[in-house]
Amino acid sequence: MFDLAISSNHTVTPDGIRKASVLIRNGKIAGIIDEVKEKEFPIVEVGDLVLMAGIVDSHVHINEPGRTDWEGFDTATLSAIAGGITSLVDMPLNSTPVTTTLAAFQDKMNSMTGQLHCNCGCWGGIVPGNHKEIESLIDNGVLGFKAFLTHSGIDDFPNVTERELRKAMPIIARSGLPLLVHAELSGETGTHYPPSRSYSTYLASRPCSFEDKAIELMIRLCEEFGCRTHIVHLSSANSIEQIADAKQRGLPLTVETGQHYLYFNAEDIEDGRTEFKCAPPIRDRSNNERLWDALKAGIIDFVATDHSPAPPEMKHPESGDFMNAWGGISSIQFALPALWTAAQTRNASLNDIAKWLCSGPARLAGASKGELSVGYDADFVIWDPHSKFKVLKENILHRHKTTPYMGEQLSGIVHQTWLAGKKVFEQGRMISPNEGKILLGQQAIIKYNSTAL
Repeated sequence: MFDLAISSNHTVTPDGIRKASVLIRNGKIAGIIDEVKEKEFPIVEVGDLVLMAGIVDSHVHINEPGRTDWEGFDTATLSAIAGGITSLVDMPLNSTPVTTTLAAFQDKMNSMTGQLHCNCGCWGGIVPGNHKEIESLIDNGVLGFKAFLTHSGIDDFPNVTERELRKAMPIIARSGLPLLVHAELSGETGTHYPPSRSYSTYLASRPCSFEDKAIELMIRLCEEFGCRTHIVHLSSANSIEQIADAKQRGLPLTVETGQHYLYFNAEDIEDGRTEFKCAPPIRDRSNNERLWDALKAGIIDFVATDHSPAPPEMKHPESGDFMNAWGGISSIQFALPALWTAAQTRNASLNDIAKWLCSGPARLAGASKGELSVGYDADFVIWDPHSKFKVLKENILHRHKTTPYMGEQLSGIVHQTWLAGKKVFEQGRMISPNEGKILLGQQAIIKYNSTAL
């Protein structure tokens, strides 16, 4: 007997899109069949709406505890669930304290309690001098680690050098968890440049060579230590060839890019429009088309938002000063429609979207999510790929409304979001709040289960 079934004419399975019913038992997918004939359990019919695994966003800055005025778990997970994101992984910054010690990780876990509208896990941080904290963070549930090779934007999360990576990577490699890397190597950072409203000036301050050198270093260390290595928010298409070569040689290297690198182009960003500032920067159209080609070819594994909000005044909207504005884009609510809108013009399919937004990031995080397969968690997004909407301030649910997507017309409207077989969001309204669970790494699950026994 099953708890319920959801039937759609466009069910996105690993084998393709088909008319199918997904059977649910105890919060898990228990079967996928062509048609439900028994009537002994509820059947939810969604017709021509797309039934897809819930989106997983593995790159989100929630900033709580300590900088909750920047975002916070309540508003971040609310906007996520409204956008069809059922699970996310929080970055170890810009919270205070940063998640680089066991004590800070426990503070983070405590701050999540009672606030999660979607599932949420945590990356730990690698900074100079904290390599002795790595094993305790692993044992207590982080899903992997994040390091910066250039200034992170906040002084309490300093960047690491090759020397620190050589201490950390062997420990991480033994656990099988991934090391996520902000890959820019630079002698200078944008904060040292004189004020400027010019986007081209900001773009020139962080050239592709910064990324290319950093990725070359990480490929070399990945090969030496056999450590799962993940390059976050790739923006330099010049690195595609070396990434492809590393993958062909069988290195455990994965790569993500961001929606903003695929949707926007430098040529269209006006001077003073600091809502577009991010690091690495949005590059020119030719570069970004090469990112699309690499994504479609599987060289880039998936897409993640890098939702990085801050109070509007930190974007310096009045002066339009790119060099001193906060470098982060708020976009978590629009992960699906932004990518789908751009993807349609490049002949991408719904199966591509499911791979780029669901199964790819879930695999990085080690979660049994992101795929409509038996045994996976019954987390779903049900959406209309044909309907369009305009991004307006009154529709944005994350804490601050500053976003480069403001005023954009996007395709793809989320109708329902489900967690563990329960409908939690429908037609723009949260109907069952605080259903999200804390996602823990396998080591912690084993530890806690053993303690319970």
